[in-house]
Amino acid sequence: MTKRCVTKIGIIGGIGPEATIAYYRGVISSYRNRTNDGSYPQILINSIDLQRMLAFIESRRFESLTRYLTEEVAKLATAGAEFGVLASNTPHIVFDELRGNSPIPLLSIVEETAKEAKRLRLNRVGIFGTKFTMQNNFYQEIFAQSAAQIIVPHPNEQEYIHMKYMSELVNGVFLEETKRELVTIARAMQARSSIQGLILGGTELPLILSDDSEIGIQCLNTTEIHVKGIVDRMLNNREMEP
Repeated sequence: MTKRCVTKIGIIGGIGPEATIAYYRGVISSYRNRTNDGSYPQILINSIDLQRMLAFIESRRFESLTRYLTEEVAKLATAGAEFGVLASNTPHIVFDELRGNSPIPLLSIVEETAKEAKRLRLNRVGIFGTKFTMQNNFYQEIFAQSAAQIIVPHPNEQEYIHMKYMSELVNGVFLEETKRELVTIARAMQARSSIQGLILGGTELPLILSDDSEIGIQCLNTTEIHVKGIVDRMLNNREMEP
């Protein structure tokens, strides 16, 4: 009897491209490390239009965003994906609605991150991300279910983080001066709000903030956490066959 993986993961990528690459590499690496049998996971990627997605969010056309993402997830289902993920935090603004419309099960990056924060016993957690992630409540609502509090940066800090995220990080530009300022903001949040951890709530952020020791608190790498959840799901669906 040998084992094989019967689950094909579908990834909505391109939001942004650098993070999609990190997901692809991460799933393959984690899967192979955990199976140790020489097999590879089955991955389908639908790389969608980041600017179209952001235009819906900027204009708060959330119903249109939900329809758009539902159509793109359906393409993954048609191609054979058995469950799906969004390789980005920001579109989780409409995750509940999308999950209700999706033809396949979806794994939430927010829910997986909340589980990890609970495991680490982090009750006051800061968050970095796009302004859409920092200014909406989808992280707060999930974390509140385990009595954990999300702390957002000050408005001027949010503007800086968002500007650098959209102008540099999603384009694969990682500057040392930007990294230093992000570390400074995180340390300021720790000093004034006593945060115990920091959610890297943009999937490009771990590509510039990769070392907890730089900030001095636990960083929650949402890409890494999501990838672990993906591989857990895939391995839970391995079956025996002759």
